[in-house]
Amino acid sequence: MIESGSIIITDITPRIDGGRFAVKRVIGDRLEVGATLVRDGHDRLSAVVRYRRPGDGDWQEAPMVPVDPGLDRWQGRVSLDRLGRWHYTVEAWTDLFGSWRADIAKRQAAGQALALDLLEGKALVEAAAGRAAAPERLRLARLLDEFAAVDDDDARLGLMLSADLAQLMDRLAVRADATRGPTAFEVVVDRKPARFAAWYEMFARSQGTVPGRSASFDDAIRRLPEIAALGFDVVYLPPIHPIGHTFRKGANNAETAGPADPGSPYAIGAAEGGHTAIHPDLGTLDDFRRFVAAASGHGLEVALDIALQCSPDHPWIRDHPEWFRFRADGSIRYAENPPKKYQDIVNLDFLGPHRQALWAAIREVFEFWIAEGVQTFRIDNPHTKPLDFWEWLIRELQARHPEVIFLAEAFTRPQLMKALAKVGFTQSYTYFTWRTFKDELTAYLTELTAGTAAETLRPHFFTNTPDILPEFLQKGGRPAFVIRLVLAATLSSLYGIYNGFELCEATAIPGTEEYQDSEKYQYKVWDWDRPGHIKEIIAAINRIRRENPALHELVTLRFHEADHESVLFYSKMTEDCGNVICVAVNLDPFEPHEAMLAFPLGEIGLGEADPFEAEELLGGTRHLWTGSGHRLRLDPQRNPAAIYRIAGWKRVDYRTPCG
Repeated sequence: MIESGSIIITDITPRIDGGRFAVKRVIGDRLEVGATLVRDGHDRLSAVVRYRRPGDGDWQEAPMVPVDPGLDRWQGRVSLDRLGRWHYTVEAWTDLFGSWRADIAKRQAAGQALALDLLEGKALVEAAAGRAAAPERLRLARLLDEFAAVDDDDARLGLMLSADLAQLMDRLAVRADATRGPTAFEVVVDRKPARFAAWYEMFARSQGTVPGRSASFDDAIRRLPEIAALGFDVVYLPPIHPIGHTFRKGANNAETAGPADPGSPYAIGAAEGGHTAIHPDLGTLDDFRRFVAAASGHGLEVALDIALQCSPDHPWIRDHPEWFRFRADGSIRYAENPPKKYQDIVNLDFLGPHRQALWAAIREVFEFWIAEGVQTFRIDNPHTKPLDFWEWLIRELQARHPEVIFLAEAFTRPQLMKALAKVGFTQSYTYFTWRTFKDELTAYLTELTAGTAAETLRPHFFTNTPDILPEFLQKGGRPAFVIRLVLAATLSSLYGIYNGFELCEATAIPGTEEYQDSEKYQYKVWDWDRPGHIKEIIAAINRIRRENPALHELVTLRFHEADHESVLFYSKMTEDCGNVICVAVNLDPFEPHEAMLAFPLGEIGLGEADPFEAEELLGGTRHLWTGSGHRLRLDPQRNPAAIYRIAGWKRVDYRTPCG
């Protein structure tokens, strides 16, 4: 609570943990700032949102207006037109002239004498003229001359109640008792791909055609046209650095590697270099630059995986042993998650006595790749590093490069995942991979679209990852892949697949979620056109996403009634109802199911008798319907999902606005 004299400001929104952390928006958004403003007596208040753009020294203002006078709730809007970290607060003061206008209008209505009140109003105008600049001072002087020239109270009142004078007096108001909220509230404004994008993950070394041999960036470049044709926005590469030889892992994570085994790309560092070097089998830095340029030419952004860990052969261990921890016998401590051991990886000591130099070196790693055209980073296991390190690093980098996006790969405890989002991560992996039933999906998405999570955590729904082949995909066949694709792509505005998903690759090591013959540990040659693929469906889903702005958002998600436990029904819509999407999905990959769907007509201003058009975007069919209830049969082998675009028939105007 902030108070000064007679004015109290409370409940400024949005704010996270009292202003400790920033909220998130993307460029072009409007930040809606609310506050409860209270003062004693009957005088009126005026208020503004004070805001400062990134890089500006001066504060600017946007007007606030009462939105619930009975509860003293006010709101103002700020257009976010610049990337970076903005600051905002609220200022309120007594509106002397507005209070005078309100009081004299009441006295006039009651038939009371106005002469003395008019003189008091005239004094307020004279005081304003005394502090006004020349153009405004002349306007006020003319009005005062007119006031003096007439002898009729009604005529004088008409002059004093003019809208033009009210606006002028508002601009010249004296904020003698101005009360200002704290300046600690922040909003980080990101690029639009921070909220809406489709990712395609691929190992560059497995994009070739020769078994047992690493592919190169040239091979990866040849794959880009197909990835672009599938409709993806981002091509994401796991680590591309030299791989250590000490304790190198073999095929299927075997503890001993064969002479031809390439090792895990997450065991970073060898004689050829560390986190700013490229594995020589992939090519050179110039080859990487050509890959980035080629991706851009196809409308694709390159995301790079940064794993802040080292192989025992990383140059940092030789040059900076103080950045690592050693055991009592003098051996370096390798990574463990007992009883699991990762002998091919050693962790950095982020909180050691030399932390300042280590943190600066890590910042330079990111600066290196940003200079090479990388604007998006997927961060491996951020939950195993200190939160204050991430808060410092992300703030440092985004202050210089506000376009940079950070995705947290953190399958960890819910509160730690949320904390990573609060300290600055742009996007976050989620538990979506393991949410398969209707009640699970409904509860989880309701959590993600409300409260603090909606302001800070942008959920990224990956259908699969190199580490996770869910049981649903292992057992559900091709229909399971289509079901998870539709859910990921339409529930969240951010989603991704790991290559092989489009081929319905589902061979796992028995009893695990690990892929058999995973390309994490060996080279792989894929037949990208093998029978049973779902590439046409992926391309259609990504086209539908791009063409329908309702699917570019997350927080507008609403669930609706479907009278079968295996059918999930939900909608998204733009603020003006200009684009309304309804999605029905059969969550059972084995059996057809029917359900009565309750379309949300009331939310888009349509009544039960109003005709509306439902265009099914996957099948291309169009229906002219009335009434909210419509029955649908979804067969997992033929049509496990339906995506409807809803419109009032013949452009029937919506009777009530959305939002």
